[in-house]
Amino acid sequence: MDKYIIEGGAPLYGSVRVQSAKNAVLPLLAASVLTEERVIIRRCPRICDVLHMTEILGELGCKTRFEGDALVIDGADAANHEIPAALAKEMRSSVFLLGSVVARFGKARIAYPGGCDIGLRPVDLHLKGLRRLNVRVEEEGGYINCASDRLKGAEIVLDCPSVGATENIMLASVKGEGTTVLRNAAKEPEIRDLQDFLNRMGAKVRGAGTGTVRIEGVRALHGVEYTPMPDRIEAGTFLIAAAMCGGEIAVEGASAENLAALIDKLREISCKIAVKDDKIYIKSDGERRSLRLIETMPYPGFPTDLQAPATALACICEGSAVIVENLFETRFKHVPELIRMGADVVVRGRAAFVRGVPALHGADVAAGDLRGGAALTLAAISAEGRSTVTDLSHIDRGYSGFEYKLAALGAKIRRIRV
Repeated sequence: MDKYIIEGGAPLYGSVRVQSAKNAVLPLLAASVLTEERVIIRRCPRICDVLHMTEILGELGCKTRFEGDALVIDGADAANHEIPAALAKEMRSSVFLLGSVVARFGKARIAYPGGCDIGLRPVDLHLKGLRRLNVRVEEEGGYINCASDRLKGAEIVLDCPSVGATENIMLASVKGEGTTVLRNAAKEPEIRDLQDFLNRMGAKVRGAGTGTVRIEGVRALHGVEYTPMPDRIEAGTFLIAAAMCGGEIAVEGASAENLAALIDKLREISCKIAVKDDKIYIKSDGERRSLRLIETMPYPGFPTDLQAPATALACICEGSAVIVENLFETRFKHVPELIRMGADVVVRGRAAFVRGVPALHGADVAAGDLRGGAALTLAAISAEGRSTVTDLSHIDRGYSGFEYKLAALGAKIRRIRV
């Protein structure tokens, strides 16, 4: 098991380029099943979730390999429709394969998916949408079995704008008969990226990024070479790191539009931010006014994936702040670890009440999930003294070379195997 050894307190300077978005790449890998032709994903991050997904694709019969930073998927020999339980339980995003596998093979079987323990995240909306597309769905013994003789377009209204359900319904319907109209769809930028990817494969999808997505079914899809969008959550993580540590950095390959909710909060606490093309510049002199209130919301609201790093930031801001988590019910697992570092935080239900302290101090802490692990790392590089962060497997699910990028900016962080 690896851990970080961190000597905190160093300001950050320099530039960092963000990877392609984890939350975009995983649905693209699921979409690759829809064609027998070769798919190439450029600038594909070698994070654990991507590697797990390639294992699942391999079980389906796809051949995958990395060529430099490009992931090549050849689905010509894919024939299996079952996703093994051991792999499905490793990651939540395996559920995306339901739509694409049933669209390719007419049937799919998957164990209930796993991933970070941040709440229930039921798949009911996914299954409701698939049923509307003429998919027979049976749940038994911890498995979901899907079958359809012919996928048919339908009018579907989501009970809430679920990102996963929106993407799964898009994947299932692109080769269906007729037109599917999906209302109350999620609006995240990663959904627009999936639309662009599918359309490059020959699909007819429009409206992604709005509340209504229309999909006209086509008979077949072809191969594609594609570069996914940059990771807005990784970009936001580095912006928060600079706000916490002080200094001046440039985050390259990022979209300020996709991070508007975070940038507004960083300016609110007195960080100076400038944007030029795909670069976001942030300068922090270490004086941080109160964050006051953050509420996670579906896009374009404040992203739930940045709630944990933002909570760490609030711990060293002036005054008090309230952090409200509206999307997941158990996403404050990092708080007890922050308290070990001297934070003053009380959690009541879906809200964390934070009173800022002058500084955090070093401590031995453990990552309990992906974004909580990133938050603890940021807390440690900004704290006074020495910290260790363990259970890095969570962080590795979404960040590639996290410690190297932070070290290149001046953080005193190293990874050791124990």
